[in-house]
Amino acid sequence: MKILTVQNLCKTYGKGEARVDALKNVSFSLEKGEFAAVVGESGSGKSTLLNCIGALDTPTSGEVRMDGQDLFSMGEEKRTIFRRRNIGFIFQSFQLVSELNVEQNIIFPLLLDYKKPKPAAVQEILELLGLTSRRNHLPNQLSGGQQQRVAIGRALITKPKLILADEPTGNLDSKNSRDVMELLTQASRHYQQTILMITHNRNLTASVDRVFQVADGVLTDLGGEADETLS
Repeated sequence: MKILTVQNLCKTYGKGEARVDALKNVSFSLEKGEFAAVVGESGSGKSTLLNCIGALDTPTSGEVRMDGQDLFSMGEEKRTIFRRRNIGFIFQSFQLVSELNVEQNIIFPLLLDYKKPKPAAVQEILELLGLTSRRNHLPNQLSGGQQQRVAIGRALITKPKLILADEPTGNLDSKNSRDVMELLTQASRHYQQTILMITHNRNLTASVDRVFQVADGVLTDLGGEADETLS
């Protein structure tokens, strides 16, 4: 079952001599439960790709379809609601609400959508992330790795069709990076959660199902043998 289909996606900034083609006819699809990574150097276009797929930026041309729905044929208000309900985001900088504790940060997306959290679902996520004993701690009482676990929980709680992870280990040391990758892999398997992660660190791609590479705005599918292809 295809969750995400990207077709001939282009993004251009500027005009004339200042023109930059950040994405050039990018096409690919992801199945439900697939964990994919996009690798590329800084300025390669991978962040632009993630922002367009997450409807945080508007492509110059092309289509992004999620569960069969074209994101950019929707009006802005409808697209915003669709994004909130169907796409989870994990950012490098965590972006937690400093005044809210761990549990409150995790359920925050549900409250924004006027939905009541199910205690069993919250407990399950806290246990999966190893945060049960930290549920009442504020972000400034947590390590960087624990904060990123909260961010993962916040992305999971709405059971989104797709999670977009933007350099999720960028601010973490090697041990916490491995822990976060393990948690994302567990989430993909446990919840059949579709995840697309961008990273410049090719060492993080060994546990994912599929690897793409972006260079100068062009996407190449490297398949599933990440450790062999990128060695």
